[in-house]
Amino acid sequence: MAPSVRLSPATRSLFDEPLAITVQGLGPRQQVTLRTSLQDETGELFQACARYQAGDNGELDLARCPALPGGSFSGLEPMGLLWALQPQKPFRRLVKRDVQTPFVLQLEVFEGHGEPPRRLLAQAQHERVFLRDGVRRVPVREGRIRATLFLPPGSGPFPGVIDLYGTGGGLPEYRACLLANYGFAVLALAFYSYEDLPKEMKEFHLEYFEEAVNYMLRHTQVKGPGIGLLGISKGGDLCISMASFLKGITATALINSSVANVGAVLCYKDVTIPPLGADAKRINVNKSGIADIVDVLNNPLEEPDCQSFIPLEKAECHFLFVVGQDDHNWKSEFFAVEGSKRLQAHGKEKPEIICYPGAGHYIEPPFFPMCAASMHLLVGKPVVWGGEPKAHCEAQVDAWRQIQAFFRKHLTGKPSGTSSKL
Repeated sequence: MAPSVRLSPATRSLFDEPLAITVQGLGPRQQVTLRTSLQDETGELFQACARYQAGDNGELDLARCPALPGGSFSGLEPMGLLWALQPQKPFRRLVKRDVQTPFVLQLEVFEGHGEPPRRLLAQAQHERVFLRDGVRRVPVREGRIRATLFLPPGSGPFPGVIDLYGTGGGLPEYRACLLANYGFAVLALAFYSYEDLPKEMKEFHLEYFEEAVNYMLRHTQVKGPGIGLLGISKGGDLCISMASFLKGITATALINSSVANVGAVLCYKDVTIPPLGADAKRINVNKSGIADIVDVLNNPLEEPDCQSFIPLEKAECHFLFVVGQDDHNWKSEFFAVEGSKRLQAHGKEKPEIICYPGAGHYIEPPFFPMCAASMHLLVGKPVVWGGEPKAHCEAQVDAWRQIQAFFRKHLTGKPSGTSSKL
């Protein structure tokens, strides 16, 4: 029989759920190369390939057969063809711009291990979707708020979370909607460089974020009495500021966050927190022109930069710090440890800190390929984000589970338990 690709789920799956890949109808111990391709909405192509040898029965099951050396990865990696996807042009990061459409994954099986690939033996297409059936996407333009609310199927109310990204600006929705698939009401909140919001990161007013918190607390589909915050990078320190000054925050999960205010002045009523100082001379640029900025920021424990340390001891919530120990954007582990010390010194609960060796800065939902380097808006050149692809992928899978369990525990009082049917 002719070779064929069998996928499970067969035609479509959530982006953050595993995909089982099997090739049938090959010759006994036949050598083949598998290649995956995916185009983002701007037309950028991402690809991965791996070399395999079929079993004695002519079947190749990626959950049982290790990839041989010479491809994008080697060893037993059932999801390697997804997490190893790399841009064909340098410094591109895979993001989802329109969560209402799927990414279409192309899978091809080629004869042998040659470069370039030889005869095409079989191929298949698969949709990786972001919205589970029944999840509602609601654009929010209320007062100054510029956001999108994702509501799970059912009558609710649901535990509520506000989701913030970093210095890229705009309104990324993909993490918020993936989280909503698991029973959370999630508000993806823009805070600059979107519609009529400020174009640049110069000054942020917490009153804007307070509007968003109050919107969630009042919403009939949001289960009180408090809500959760989820932030990565600059979004993380904004979440810490929100938790420190605003009422109604029960749980705050931070991914590679600073505990000092970074990049812009922060104002709330009569309080002003200056940004942490930085020294561009500490940027280390390699021969390829890629910058390592891990040492650029000043130490917030030293004067005059102590003023930028966010007073997180004022917060009345539970904290979770997710840390990539190879983060090259800034010293995330140092920030998490210092945040923990500050909380405990003021008699507050010790935060949960989960450290992932080999994980870089952009810890995304599962199976987003690791971005080793891309353009940094504030630096004006490509920077290295850190991470080792396999370890980074494993960190993303575990962190996603830990974040959901953290919110479920503190926003619903129930232990974790997720369903992943479409």
